[in-house]
Amino acid sequence: MKTNAYVAGVAMTRFGKFLDRGLKSLAAEAIGGALQDAGLEAADLQAAYMGNGAAGVTTGQVLIPGEAVLRGMGIGRIPVINVENACATSATAFQQAAQMITLGVYDVVLVCGFEKLYNEDKRKTFSVFQGAVDLEAIDEVLAGLAQNMKDTGATGDLEGAGTRRSLFMDLYASMARSYMQRTGATAKHFAMVSAKNSLHGSLNPKAQYQDRLTVEEVLAAPMIADPMTLLMCSPIGDGAAAVVLVSERKARAMGLRDRVRVLSSVLASGFDYAAGQETVPEYAARLAYEAAGVGPRDLDVVELHDASSPAEVIYYEYLGLAPKNEGAALVESGATTLGGRIPVNTSGGLLRKGHPIGASGAGQIVELVEQLRGRAGGRQVEGARTAMAENGGGFIGNDVAAIVISVLQRE
Repeated sequence: MKTNAYVAGVAMTRFGKFLDRGLKSLAAEAIGGALQDAGLEAADLQAAYMGNGAAGVTTGQVLIPGEAVLRGMGIGRIPVINVENACATSATAFQQAAQMITLGVYDVVLVCGFEKLYNEDKRKTFSVFQGAVDLEAIDEVLAGLAQNMKDTGATGDLEGAGTRRSLFMDLYASMARSYMQRTGATAKHFAMVSAKNSLHGSLNPKAQYQDRLTVEEVLAAPMIADPMTLLMCSPIGDGAAAVVLVSERKARAMGLRDRVRVLSSVLASGFDYAAGQETVPEYAARLAYEAAGVGPRDLDVVELHDASSPAEVIYYEYLGLAPKNEGAALVESGATTLGGRIPVNTSGGLLRKGHPIGASGAGQIVELVEQLRGRAGGRQVEGARTAMAENGGGFIGNDVAAIVISVLQRE
């Protein structure tokens, strides 16, 4: 959908392991920072879209996580909409908030993604990911993974999938093996993504991991699911990210400087398609480009959903950043590294910044707004004007269950 909302303020916590902090503490830090960045007070908020995906499992907080967080900050009376949509949770909250502003319902809306994934009982954490597939079809999912392993000659087995590791790492590994067969890409290309994003993450004080990795270190890490090593998998995390959106009218009244407009934000769910037909991400990207009136060549910086390093390579093609079957060549060329033609995941991405699923989408928006305002420090993309965020979530059939793609531009 074409939108006419403006970003007035952004903030986020560092993503990481915070066993001593609760949801309210993390969210309050991000929300307070975003309001301060916008130069607004809590009393200015007219609605809040609160994204959380896992608290019901990891903390037991169900049904009213948004209200609980905001009441703790003295914020009440306004409509609070709790949003849950797998890893696309807070990107969905952002899309819905931007849509309501565009429709003229509100002038000032808060978006917040907040998450607690670390738990002393890791089975609880992994069960969150297990629940992001159609559980009534779980036998079909596992059968599909087993067949892919047989067809691609993969090593290892599915023992521990969903119990000792995220089921999604097996799903991503399956996609990676099929992609390798189809395109000739190698594990080294996936390692290049991890090494690149570690460079970017080393420049981001909010990143969960800030050490730099070499391609050789990534390849030598323990194998999780063939061909993905540990360092090709995004970590779990805790954290929060917040965005304050305003209408054009409010932006003018505020005298908003460094104006960043949301040109488009598209939310789509998965669908069945045959081989060779448009995929779910390609469909959403096409709608986002058309609504924004821009194309892939107009983008200056991209944050995409690199829950695994193969996913980043595959999505280069889905988003039109690389021609079909040339995603591996794009990362090998250096084009997606800072200083390249189209830097991708300058925050360090989910691989290094971290992946607290309910907060990941809003975290992408925070990074892009910082880039478009020229406030990204050592990882700044010079002259950045137009940016894209892609955030997918869940898995049904043979593709993502939900996806949000947003295009932002500095005026």
